Amino acid sequence: MLRAKRATGALRRFGTVLALSAGLVAWQAAPASAAPPLKDITNRYVGSAVPAGALANEADFRTTLTREFDSVTPENEMKWASLEPNRGQYNWSGADSIVNYAQQNGKSVRGHTLVWHNQYPGWLNSLSANDLRAAVQKHITTVMTRYKGKIRAWDVVNEVFNEDGSRRDSIFQQKLGSNYIADAFRWAKQADPGAKLYINDYNVEWQGPKSNAMYELVKSLRQQGVPVEGAGFQTHLSTQYGFPGGFQANLQRFADLGVDVAITEADVRVQLPADTAKLNKQADYFDQAWDGCQAVSRCVEFTTWGFTDRHSWVPGTFPGEGAACLFDSSLKPKPAYTRINP
Repeated sequence: MLRAKRATGALRRFGTVLALSAGLVAWQAAPASAAPPLKDITNRYVGSAVPAGALANEADFRTTLTREFDSVTPENEMKWASLEPNRGQYNWSGADSIVNYAQQNGKSVRGHTLVWHNQYPGWLNSLSANDLRAAVQKHITTVMTRYKGKIRAWDVVNEVFNEDGSRRDSIFQQKLGSNYIADAFRWAKQADPGAKLYINDYNVEWQGPKSNAMYELVKSLRQQGVPVEGAGFQTHLSTQYGFPGGFQANLQRFADLGVDVAITEADVRVQLPADTAKLNKQADYFDQAWDGCQAVSRCVEFTTWGFTDRHSWVPGTFPGEGAACLFDSSLKPKPAYTRINP
C-alpha cells in the first residue's frame, strides 16, 4: 500500500507552485525554481543510500538529506562484513547511527542487505554446509530482531543471477543449493513479520534473460507460499547505453505478480568530464526512471545510491565515468533534479 498522497505530489504535474515555509526558503542549495523537496512531490518513498561517516561529520550533507528525502538506506553499514567481521563479534555503531537518525527525523529505513555474494565476512568460507546454513539463519535473525519495527523494507537476498539468467555461483548457492533463497525469506519473515521483504538485483530494468529469471523466481516462490513481497530494481544506468527499453512495462509485470516494486539504487553515470549535453541526457534518464515508477501503482519507492557526487561509488568502480547523482559535490542540484522536480 502507498502512503496517503501529499498535496504537492497531487499537483506537481500541473505545474502548481506551492508556497514554501520560511525554513525551506532559506535553502543553501535551493534550485532556481524554489521547488519543494523531492519527498514532497510524490506519494512514493524518496530515499538515498547514506554513509554513516558523512551523516555524522558533514552538516551540509545531513541538512540536504533531511530536507529532500524521507527514506534512507545504509550504504555499507548493514552488510554482513561490516556487522560481524569476526564470528560472534558485532559492530553495530554505523547501522545504529543511521537508524537513530531516521527515528529522530521521521525517516523510513530500507535495510540492505542480508544475504549477498559480496561483502560477507571471510570466516564464512571455512564453514561446512550445515554450519553455513545455521550462520545465515542466525545472521538474519540477529540483525532483523535488533531493528524489528524500525526497518520498513529489507533486501533479503541481493544479486542472485548472472547476466544470462543462470544462478550466480556464490558461496550460498555452492554450499546450500537453490533453496537458500526461500529459506532466507522464511527466516526473515519470522524475525520481523512487519517488514516488507525484497529480492534485489541490477540489470533487470528491461525484459531479458536476467530479469526473466528473476520474474520466474518471484512467481515460483510466491506460488510456494514463500514471503517474497517486493522486487527491487537497482537502476544503475549509464548514458553511453540506451535507457532500458520497456522499463515501465517491466515494473508492471512484476507488480502483477502481487508484489511491490521499488527503484532501490538509482544513479546515472556519464563519461567524464561532464558537460551540459551529458548532464541533460542524464536528466532524461532520471526523469524516465522517475516517471516509470510513478506510472506503476505498486512502485512504492524511488531511492538513489547516494544523492551527491561527493560520495558516489561510481568513479572508483567505472574508470572515466562519474557525476552520477542528483546533486554535485557542492550539493548544488543538477539538471536531473530540476527535470524530476520542475
